[in-house]
Amino acid sequence: MSIKLVTLSLFLSFIIPSGYNLNDTVFNENPKNHFKDIFNGKNLKGWKVYGWEEDVQKNYWNVDEGSIVCNTVGNKDHKAVWLFYEKELENFELKLKFQTQRNLSGNSGIQIRSRYNTKNHDMNGPQIDIHPPNPFRTGLLYDESDGYNRWLFPNMPNSAISKDKVNHNAPFYYADDQLNWNELHIICNGTNIKTILNGVTVTNFNGKGILDDTTHQEQKVGMKGKIALQVHAGSELLMRFKDIQLKKL
Repeated sequence: MSIKLVTLSLFLSFIIPSGYNLNDTVFNENPKNHFKDIFNGKNLKGWKVYGWEEDVQKNYWNVDEGSIVCNTVGNKDHKAVWLFYEKELENFELKLKFQTQRNLSGNSGIQIRSRYNTKNHDMNGPQIDIHPPNPFRTGLLYDESDGYNRWLFPNMPNSAISKDKVNHNAPFYYADDQLNWNELHIICNGTNIKTILNGVTVTNFNGKGILDDTTHQEQKVGMKGKIALQVHAGSELLMRFKDIQLKKL
């Protein structure tokens, strides 16, 4: 090897970090800026079912063919049952895919920055709705917190809502119509919550003065908490979730 090549090699060893690929475009990328799989596709490690004990024992939440499955078909005699990701979160992005059938009734959703009280079986915190019978609701923001129990986005006084109150045209896919999965992207950053359903923004909410108010602070939700997948009380649903990825902000 010539002296010039040796000199160049030594020079590059000083200016290029060890293990760096010259074909890469970013130096020393911070791992926390990457999305991380929080469901391993094999079992519910890192997740836990919450609800009334008699409902937890019914094993509604399982893993099948790389997906988390909630199946209450033929059994509507249950209260709300939740599958929690057991990590405390504050600012984050969550991406996942979900699938549901057209002709089944009931409601699902994704709790964010929420908590479940095992003593009184009470859920507190915001929820991103998934509602197959009326898909216009999917991606909207509801608040399960005591003292609220209403839609935050759009701003409604209670749980009642109609399609004329919603201003988005996000598509919604049913598994029995086609094989497409619905893609949901949730961004929680400070008091801002944004949801994107199949590439269309559904919710863009600034919760300053709400998510950080005394009511939410007392329940320790709104700004910090856990995420959970839901099957609503009395619902007959077959829901599948996969490719669940989290990025802390």
